[in-house]
Amino acid sequence: MTKNSMTNKNGINTLAVHGGETPDPQTGASSPNIVMSSTYVVDQPTSFSVTNMDDDTPYVYTRWANPTIRQLEKKLCLLENAESCLACASGMSASSGVLFGLLSSGDHLIISESNYPGTAEISRQLLPKNSIDVTPVDASNPENIKNAMRDNTRMIWIETPSNPLVKLTDIHAVSRIAKDADALLVVDSTFASPIATRPLELGADIVVHSLTKYIGGHGDAIGGAVLASRKVASEIIGGGMLHYGGAISPFNAWLIMRGAATLPLRMSAHQQNALQVARFLESHPNVELVRYPGLASHPQHELAKRQMHNFSGMIAFRTPSPHSVAKRMMADLEIVHYAVSLGHHRSLIFLLETDDLINSSYRLDGELEREYREIAGPGIFRLSVGLEDAEDIIRDLEHVLG
Repeated sequence: MTKNSMTNKNGINTLAVHGGETPDPQTGASSPNIVMSSTYVVDQPTSFSVTNMDDDTPYVYTRWANPTIRQLEKKLCLLENAESCLACASGMSASSGVLFGLLSSGDHLIISESNYPGTAEISRQLLPKNSIDVTPVDASNPENIKNAMRDNTRMIWIETPSNPLVKLTDIHAVSRIAKDADALLVVDSTFASPIATRPLELGADIVVHSLTKYIGGHGDAIGGAVLASRKVASEIIGGGMLHYGGAISPFNAWLIMRGAATLPLRMSAHQQNALQVARFLESHPNVELVRYPGLASHPQHELAKRQMHNFSGMIAFRTPSPHSVAKRMMADLEIVHYAVSLGHHRSLIFLLETDDLINSSYRLDGELEREYREIAGPGIFRLSVGLEDAEDIIRDLEHVLG
């Protein structure tokens, strides 16, 4: 295999290990270097404007481009089957760059009614200040999206599986709705990872990831990424994304690239453990509801089988008296960490309180609020199943569930 021959014809494990990486031409080092320089010596006249950058522009300034970051971006392009990638400082910088880079005053955004709270807060609190109309819908039914479309709908934003309710959205069906209206479809695929779902292949225009989660996988580096066609990516960059200052640290890019090498193996183990844990929870007398795409009881299990190549490791479940259970978890859990975030090698669990999310992040009312409360009750536990032995995870949860 030649040094730069990686294509999407290679297997996913090979792409995860070798994609974007080549041995150092000077030293022969097998592992990627970390280039921490903020600036670069150039030997030809070079524009000082980001808008004049292209693939042939030499490295000038790390906020614009960096060799280590570029390697990560190439790896992610191969994993997602994307033409272009921009790695960012966090998942929120990726989401903010897309929303503020592509939406303008007078535009209309349709967004999942429940998704990552940070994204929800941008859409409910900040976009309206820029005269951008926002309509939250239950995106688990594409008809709700179709019925919410307007003449000025510029973007549809979905998250599948969704945070925290683990709802799914039919990406292919929604892509047809978006294309008919000349709107952009953005998919936050953080819960899925490229191993489970590749939204661009299903018709999406843009994929957003929090690299902090499954792709990095070890809970030690924050990052985000936007993947799209070259044309759409140039619109995002031209819309000011690089000027927002959300550049990822080359060291974090290196850590995430190292984590991505084992992503297929980790996702297989996450799924295997999560299925065992989900079945345990579903059979437990003190658990009222379990949402996991790999369970036949998930209301969209058939869609999950069609759309997902891996069911991931995210479980939502509800108990009676969730606040009392959460207190026992904080005090008594030994294997599972009571902590926010997800997608790490360690199992993580956290109670997401319904009143808090409804009032501060989602700002739902009417039927959307009723439907959310029907699933979540007073609060729902978000469990990110890690790579420990499933029997140990189950024993730890059994101890606190009573």
